Amino acid sequence: MNRAVAARSLVRCLIRNGGGNRHQILWYSSSSSLARPSVTELWRQSGASGGGVVQHWVRTMSSGAAGAAVKEKENGTVEKALQEAKEKKEKESGSQVEVSSYWGVTRPKITKEDGTEWPWNCFMPWETYRADLSIDLKKHHVPKTFADKVAYRTVKLLRIPTDIFFQRRYGCRAMMLETVAAVPGMVGGMLLHLRSLRKFEQSGGWIKALLEEAENERMHLMTMVELVKPKWYERLLVLAVQGVFFNAYFVLYLLSPKLAHRVVGYLEEEAIHSYTEYLKDIDSGAIENAPAPAIAIDYWRLPKDATLKDVITVIRADEAHHRDVNHFASDIHFQGKELKESPAPLGYH
Repeated sequence: MNRAVAARSLVRCLIRNGGGNRHQILWYSSSSSLARPSVTELWRQSGASGGGVVQHWVRTMSSGAAGAAVKEKENGTVEKALQEAKEKKEKESGSQVEVSSYWGVTRPKITKEDGTEWPWNCFMPWETYRADLSIDLKKHHVPKTFADKVAYRTVKLLRIPTDIFFQRRYGCRAMMLETVAAVPGMVGGMLLHLRSLRKFEQSGGWIKALLEEAENERMHLMTMVELVKPKWYERLLVLAVQGVFFNAYFVLYLLSPKLAHRVVGYLEEEAIHSYTEYLKDIDSGAIENAPAPAIAIDYWRLPKDATLKDVITVIRADEAHHRDVNHFASDIHFQGKELKESPAPLGYH
């Protein structure tokens, strides 16, 4: 098809310029059943004038095709360069291309009070707070009943291997402690949630309160990971401890919620003691009082020049609040009541 179009163009060009043998041209255009000569043969047969026209036509066609190819190649190169520059810019800014879909789910633009963009996806500005440092850190629940004594002795026994393994490496100890401390709130909240669904009853806000506690403990861990880079064997230990503790606490909460909450209350008392020792080492210079990580500054609304000491101080205050909440929950059960009968201390960090 392309050869036929090219031949017609050649015939018109030769006739217009008076070159070539007209009989040959007519014979070529009319004899479709015979073998047609190539453009090169026509050029040889057409003489100087016609040949020049043919040669010019061939050169024009060739240069046009080559020019189109070069232009297409240049356009492809430019597009590729623009794409690479765009990817490089996105990589440098740390942003990723947002995937659009017909669901229309988008994250609203969130800014800080000073107008800068909110950098975190794991928590939002309305979830941040200023820690209440006025809480009594020395408060202790004296074990009275048999269940209290079991809970107290169990926690004291659990502390022995922790002291042996971590000794005075309070950063690593805190990291391990938070991986365990974030489990009870999640387990308790989950079981209360299922009970609420099963019995068609309200929870009195305790589902949210316990999940709030679990989230707060998880943020402690996220902060400690920024301060202490865990080694491979410490990560392995976390997997083992979490696997054992989650299942043990799950069964314990099913059997006796009052004992489960009492155990957590005593665990939080031990956490307060550990963080107090941590602060003593910072004050003595045994541990460097490094600048606070950005995630801690935004989560607890700390000043920009906050230090490690400030971070440990607010975490210790959080643990004191969790101590109170769990002892309070256990007391409710010891009085023969259910948690839903007493309003949950929401927002009580």
